[in-house]
Amino acid sequence: MSGDVAPALGVYISVPFCRSKCTYCNFASGVYPAADHARYVERLIEDLAAARAWAAETGAELPPRADTVYLGGGTPTLLEPDLLARLFAAIRADFNLQGRAEITVECAPGQLAEETLGALVRVGVNRVSLGVQSFVENEARTSGRLHNRAIVETDLRRLRAAGITNLSVDLIAGMAGQTVASWEESLQALIESGVPHASIYMLEVDEDSRLGRELLAGGARYHAALVPAEDTIAQMYERAIDRLEEAGLRQYEISNFSRPGFESQHNLRYWQRRPYLGVGLDASSMLPSGRAVPPFSQDSKKQVLRLRSERKGWSTEALHAAALWTNESRTAETRRMLRTTTTDDLRQYLAGTGELETAWLDPVQQFEEAWFLGLRMNAGVNVAALEHEFGPQPMVAAMATVDRLAADGLLAFDGRRVRLTARGRLISNNVFQEFLAPQTARLEA
Repeated sequence: MSGDVAPALGVYISVPFCRSKCTYCNFASGVYPAADHARYVERLIEDLAAARAWAAETGAELPPRADTVYLGGGTPTLLEPDLLARLFAAIRADFNLQGRAEITVECAPGQLAEETLGALVRVGVNRVSLGVQSFVENEARTSGRLHNRAIVETDLRRLRAAGITNLSVDLIAGMAGQTVASWEESLQALIESGVPHASIYMLEVDEDSRLGRELLAGGARYHAALVPAEDTIAQMYERAIDRLEEAGLRQYEISNFSRPGFESQHNLRYWQRRPYLGVGLDASSMLPSGRAVPPFSQDSKKQVLRLRSERKGWSTEALHAAALWTNESRTAETRRMLRTTTTDDLRQYLAGTGELETAWLDPVQQFEEAWFLGLRMNAGVNVAALEHEFGPQPMVAAMATVDRLAADGLLAFDGRRVRLTARGRLISNNVFQEFLAPQTARLEA
């Protein structure tokens, strides 16, 4: 975050409205009355207009230029054309949107009215992500989707005819009723669609989705008994990597594949730790502080006390190590990063009463993020760049971790970059955990 020219901003707009709620979905979205749509857009416009003053009061830097915009959901295309027009007018009024900006809107197959498609073109949308999840009709409908393969193909033709050719398709490995054979069918349909980008996700099992809760409880609702075994899901994921590679869609991130030049520029900024502003329900932002932060006190005892209050459960050795390396590695260019998340309660958001969660990330936290976000990308982590940003001290423990995980076949280091191996990608969350403090902070004080 240094230099004379401020970095460009990414703007994420959360639109939580769905026609039906999918069983596997763990996002803050749902089926809400259409009457909420207009008020929701009003709130989005209010937040966009207030963002610069809020950032100044908070001490964050909000870049004036924006080069990516992403409307996610939910299903943003359920908004009426006039609401989309008002929203994009506000975005352009409040941010210097670059002429070649990537502007993405998520869409559910079969839920793109002709008037809405026309509105997308008029407001400058040049990329659409279709949440297909499965081209097999019974799998889609079992999970709550409302489409079949023919509907997807029709939507892709309509989008291309309207001039939107930068298209992405999402698939999920592990949907209820899915088999290795039906997964092959979806992969083949994706390849035949000719889209230049695809996202392949493995089913997430957690308490934030109805299906996830049922699986954790060992129940049978939502066709939980038909969810493939973990080993089978991993096999499907590995097969997708091979098939898409053969078709010219190369993996550039754990879940993302593209033809050259069609990588998602907005999502890349998340993994590359570049600034973004999130507006709407359960939206996250990451912005740098408006000025360089002075070094921590050289009094290690005070530093340890500060860290102890923030990082419960750390050993004294880990606390001393963190205090040491943050003191030694802080440079004049280092800035804290502000992480925020809006409320996930729609009624609170509409009423303007929802709390904004905020946290300033210190160098330890930023170092952790640099590893687990960087490792998501096939390009991996540039060790020299990381040492330049954070100093040599924290790299000692981090590279010891790299050596250990490389010996286990989970990471590869070519002397310049650290990357996940094919095996490491399958258990990436376990690998990332190894780079979270206190592991990386266990240096000798």
